[in-house]
Amino acid sequence: MPPRIPRPTFEQLDRAESRLSHWLAEFSRHTPTLWLFRVVSRLGDWPAWVAFALIQPLLHGNQGWLIAAHWGLTASVAALIYRLLKTRLCRERPYITFTTIRCTMPPVDRYSFPSGHTLHAVMFSCLIGATSPQLLPVVLPLAGLIAVSRVVLGLHYVSDVIVGALIGAILAWCSGLAALFIWG
Repeated sequence: MPPRIPRPTFEQLDRAESRLSHWLAEFSRHTPTLWLFRVVSRLGDWPAWVAFALIQPLLHGNQGWLIAAHWGLTASVAALIYRLLKTRLCRERPYITFTTIRCTMPPVDRYSFPSGHTLHAVMFSCLIGATSPQLLPVVLPLAGLIAVSRVVLGLHYVSDVIVGALIGAILAWCSGLAALFIWG
């Protein structure tokens, strides 16, 4: 089994982020805010990204199918990478570490680091920006809300979201380079 990050590293990070995580999670105590972030988080599960992929043929003709397939392949690689990281690094979710943080939505999996929702939101935002920049006024606020929702709902620490965003941006960049190399 591959080496894991020593627990004291995450324990120190958890303590350092405790105040900010608590402060953001307090927003979930307000029903309209909780409802908004639950809906936004669910959109980040997959529906929004599938919808953006499916409209690519409308925007780009037959090339849109190639774009959608490219995004699907990139999303599959991203899912493998973040699952591998989560199961090796094993950072407990904030509501497990701090009983004063409420879990206001069932988690998709056990561990929190990195945020897969944020990874995919940033990755798709970059991919969409490269092929359909006219969609960015919708995509960028959605990606930001998805990232914030994960902390507000008690499912992630801020560092989970930041690292997820960085990985998502790197994957989109690598995917774009691969597409340029393959398709010119």
